Amino acid sequence: MSKGADRSRDALLELAAQLIAVATSTERTLAERMSDRFPWMLALSHDDRALCAEQILSAARASFATGQAHLAIAELTAWKETASALAAGLGRVDVEWLDDDEPVARP
Repeated sequence: MSKGADRSRDALLELAAQLIAVATSTERTLAERMSDRFPWMLALSHDDRALCAEQILSAARASFATGQAHLAIAELTAWKETASALAAGLGRVDVEWLDDDEPVARP
């Protein structure tokens, strides 16, 4: 096994341990329990925390079923980076969308 594959497996097993701890509790919602284990989730909105919890759990199930650790790790990382960006205020910027046929000038 390569060093990278070994690190991925270790990360997946660590995530599995966290998810098992969350899943075995019956108090509060899944999103609330996961926010206790992953405090960065608190930077997400209430609805996004619920979606994050569901998507991380689904990706973890897919990873365990296929032996592909990157599925769960990528989902977890994407949500964590989203929470970090929101916490930094990046979600409060108005975005100016360009039309599909509008050329973009080089900077």
